[in-house]
Amino acid sequence: MNMLLDSSFKLGYNDVLLRPKRSALGSRKEVNIHRELKFKHSQHTFEGLPIIASNMDGVGTFKMAQTLSKYKMLTALTKHLEIDDLINHFKKDNQYTIYSLGIKDEDFQKFKAVNQAVTIKWVCIDVANGYSERFIDFVANFRQEFPDKIIIAGNVATSDITEELILKGADIVKVGIGPGSACTTRIVTGIGVPQLSAVIECADAAHGLGGLIIADGGCNTTGDIVKAFAGGGDFVMLGGFLAGTDQSQKEVIEKKFITSQVDNNNQIIYETKKFIQFYGMSSETANKKYSDGIKDYKTSEGREVLVDYKGSVDKIVQQIIGGLRSACTYVGAINLKVLPRCATFVRCNNTHNKILE
Repeated sequence: MNMLLDSSFKLGYNDVLLRPKRSALGSRKEVNIHRELKFKHSQHTFEGLPIIASNMDGVGTFKMAQTLSKYKMLTALTKHLEIDDLINHFKKDNQYTIYSLGIKDEDFQKFKAVNQAVTIKWVCIDVANGYSERFIDFVANFRQEFPDKIIIAGNVATSDITEELILKGADIVKVGIGPGSACTTRIVTGIGVPQLSAVIECADAAHGLGGLIIADGGCNTTGDIVKAFAGGGDFVMLGGFLAGTDQSQKEVIEKKFITSQVDNNNQIIYETKKFIQFYGMSSETANKKYSDGIKDYKTSEGREVLVDYKGSVDKIVQQIIGGLRSACTYVGAINLKVLPRCATFVRCNNTHNKILE
């Protein structure tokens, strides 16, 4: 049988913890969680907190971008916004907002229409499968036509295509095949690489060429965000983690649940909980909304869920900031840049623990 088997172990965020180390830091206030980054091809620079809101419905919204920009955090807008609305937004903010597009001709023409009217600095060329030659060629042609744009390209999960995309013109490669909470690609197709290993390997490949990566998906806790940065991620992209907030611009849904208690009249007590709809962009819901349903040659690779209503995203940002600062003090990292050099991962969900430096 002709078959290739990669026998090396691969790890997700749940498989490891960071080992604490002696630290000279006296307070979390001493930690600098901002990064200063320069991009290989466009020569632009970034200074801020390298967290990106994903270009998903209920996450990559104008309201999200307006709020996160206060913290010098980025937002990748969804692909399905109207041209006039995009122009109006980019007139106000092109520093911390990312324009997202696919590789269809109509996507390209829409981008050119917006770009002719207003300055766009960041572009995310976004497809589910970053391994197609058509996608790689699109990135190369886009770089040739727009040499001044910061180009993000993805998604991939291996070092070889990471290198190729950077050589073709991507400043940043988006890493992650199927780790997201609303993604079912790994279940439906059996395709993917555990996210921490993908981040480590792709970061090593990108940095060797002067490129950068985004760790996209799989962060369910602030500890996962820390691990993504510690594994070499230059940016971390969040979807479900930021969903369910006021900035999602979605309707709040109330549901009643029976509690285990009764009142003084022996009547059942109900509890009301609030939710917001969240779904993957390859889900049946998204396909019905944007593509007239799932074509007969495709299948859904995403799920629809109700996530708890979380209030303003400001609360989540403070949680992220606090978690990053605290983690850095535990391992002696004065800033995010040196965090990978200070990090020692310990396997915790395997038969035998093993230290990974």
